[in-house]
Amino acid sequence: MLHIIDDEEVIRDSLSWLARSRQIAAVGYASSEQFLAGLEQGFRFDTEGDCVLLDVRMPGLSGTSLFDMLSARKLTKRLPVIFLTGHGDVPMAVDTLKRGAFDFFEKPFNDNKLMDRVLEALAMSREAGVTAQIHERLASLSAREKEVLDLILLGKMNKVIADELGISMRTVEVHRAHIFDKMQVKTAVELAGLLK
Repeated sequence: MLHIIDDEEVIRDSLSWLARSRQIAAVGYASSEQFLAGLEQGFRFDTEGDCVLLDVRMPGLSGTSLFDMLSARKLTKRLPVIFLTGHGDVPMAVDTLKRGAFDFFEKPFNDNKLMDRVLEALAMSREAGVTAQIHERLASLSAREKEVLDLILLGKMNKVIADELGISMRTVEVHRAHIFDKMQVKTAVELAGLLK
């Protein structure tokens, strides 16, 4: 989902149209505050990725202030920010990029170049989402399941794992089943591929 934050309705509408022309779902926000309110009220990350097109200068909370808030919450990998400005300057662009912005475009901009960067940002967000899900699944494993997981990844058979951990083979089988279930895989090969 492309999140377009700009105080000018005509800009939001034209960027939404441009996104739709490239099969990118988009939603507009008239202010940073409006976007933040949505973020606070049960925001759900899009499985296809998210990207924020953010105007630098707006009444109320500026784009750079919103970016600082997203950075402080460590959200800029899941919500990469592309700045748009009609008042940009090179030092501002360099500063925002150094602080983790995905890109910086000065108005007027090349439509195709902007949408190409949006697609790249969405891909990065999607990948960050997958990584976050894997970390959440790993965090759901018990300490013993993590021990069994490490030995499975080394290619050890259930009997060897049981001997090394001093537990029964049946207990290893139960742990293996729980691991596969929690990690949402069916085989050890699939598990290894997920965690490579």
